[in-house]
Amino acid sequence: MNPRTRYLLPIAIFVAILAVSTASIFIRFAQMDGAPSLVIAALRLTFATLLLAPLALSRHWDEIKRLTRTEWLLAVSSGIFLAVHFATWISSLEFTSVASSVVFVSTGPLWVALLSPMLLKEHVSRTAIIGLGLALVGGTIIGLSDACVWDAGLACPALADILQGPAMWGNFLALAGAWTVTGYLIIGRKLRVGMSLIPYIFLVYGIAAIVLIIIMFVSGNSPLGFAPQTYGWIFLLAAIPQLIGHSTYNWALRYLPAALVAVTTLGEPIGSAVLAYFILKETPTIAVLFGGAFILTGIYLASRK
Repeated sequence: MNPRTRYLLPIAIFVAILAVSTASIFIRFAQMDGAPSLVIAALRLTFATLLLAPLALSRHWDEIKRLTRTEWLLAVSSGIFLAVHFATWISSLEFTSVASSVVFVSTGPLWVALLSPMLLKEHVSRTAIIGLGLALVGGTIIGLSDACVWDAGLACPALADILQGPAMWGNFLALAGAWTVTGYLIIGRKLRVGMSLIPYIFLVYGIAAIVLIIIMFVSGNSPLGFAPQTYGWIFLLAAIPQLIGHSTYNWALRYLPAALVAVTTLGEPIGSAVLAYFILKETPTIAVLFGGAFILTGIYLASRK
């Protein structure tokens, strides 16, 4: 890694966290205009792919044509993992609470850290494991902040309520979202070592868009008939959180272990809370601030080396 890249990496990760933190804001505005979540996800990846197409096809077509069968299979698999991540996590919100969904889907970095030594031969240091643990605790605190209330003491939902009935299915879908984002990051780490950024994200986002479009139509949704401003919010969702945020994470995968990139994604709730305060006038709770402190400390420990 050259000195310039080493200098740019922390700045790029910070920009990526800020970019992906805008996703919840744009999704909220699109949902307020009546757009179903699966339509938002499908159009998000479609718009991102279309924006990348001129650059990918004009400047990187030769590289795309030279891809081996193994590289194609990995790229297609990464796109499917990304699509299923969006579909399962969004669908989980129909069956379980936002709090439970966030807690389960936030376990993604844990699975990346567990699988990286086996699949990528990347050792995770003891300090990084401690940082990962702190970040997961912070994510759990933020996730439960919507469900737990203070009434003569802290009162949280019973474990039995989380692990039974429709909530059980919703929690499983959120966990599936964590597993699939794990596959997306691990494959990205493997492919990005020898593949340029633009061809990689063009193929992965494109495959994800196709899969989500199929899921969207199978579920009975249509991408047509919404107000122009709704498509505007989704376009911003594609341009900022997807093309800037996710693409920067994919750029970093060429230089950083997958587990570290996964841990930094947990900074999104902090950025979202800050943006919600200024844009939506939503004041973060003490639990969100407390959990955010855990996450930032965890990211620092995991990335210090």
